[in-house]
Amino acid sequence: MRKIFFLPSLFFFISFSAQQKKKDTLPAPTWKIHGRFAFIFNQSSFTNWASGGENTIAGDLNINYDFNYKKQNVNWDTRILTGYGLSYISEKGFRKTNDRFELNSLYGIRSRKNWFFSNFINFKTQYTRGYNYKETSKELVSAFFSPAYLSLGPGVLWKKSDNLNLNIAPGTARFTFVNDVFSGKFGVEEGENVAFSLGFNLSGYYKFSIMENIEMENILTMYSDYLDKPKNIDLEHQANIRFKVNKFIKMNLTVHTIIDANTSGKAQLRELFGLGLNYSFHQKEIYKNL
Repeated sequence: MRKIFFLPSLFFFISFSAQQKKKDTLPAPTWKIHGRFAFIFNQSSFTNWASGGENTIAGDLNINYDFNYKKQNVNWDTRILTGYGLSYISEKGFRKTNDRFELNSLYGIRSRKNWFFSNFINFKTQYTRGYNYKETSKELVSAFFSPAYLSLGPGVLWKKSDNLNLNIAPGTARFTFVNDVFSGKFGVEEGENVAFSLGFNLSGYYKFSIMENIEMENILTMYSDYLDKPKNIDLEHQANIRFKVNKFIKMNLTVHTIIDANTSGKAQLRELFGLGLNYSFHQKEIYKNL
């Protein structure tokens, strides 16, 4: 377990230290918006195939938005990550492959150079029911807003650029929400719908170019609950590598790791690789007098 915990953290910080410093001589706009839409489609078909196989169709849609606001000593970054994916397997029907909604908002007031006094809010949940499939049955394991997580708290932000930051929040409040069906799970006591915890939160973001037309994005979150087994650190790390073929087509590799004792006693791992349509746009210097 310690090795599993250590590798994503090492992955993030090696990526951080591997890049040279770059100077940006252009004046920063007051608002900068970056949106990305990506659709990955996979299909396999078998007809009289001697070694066997199952016909499958799968699609995965991801929509990400970044809003960056700067004015004098104020820095406000908001990121929305959302995605949904389904696969259809012959004789087994539709199964969910991706389901995520996450909102991150980080507000900072500069204290010196790249350091800020900060406040952050993080909210995440999923859209639809999730099942654990067995040979002859399926078990309901999640639903809309069950679970849902809300974290917020003051802290200190170190921000080098919109592509590189680290926020430390030693007094983070976290709320876990479930409906009546999941009462007693995800760290919520039996008969309750909300669980409260207070702990230490560390979050980081780093995006860089590995080489021409290949970029890597790292998103890392670590949390320790002061009130319940503080040595059991929750970890979530997502690594996205994008290979640009042309303006609208990219290959995407996502490796998503979660360690959370309240959700599962084992490390959770999701991997997605595919070729798909990709559209990205940037909008700068709007509402400059706001």
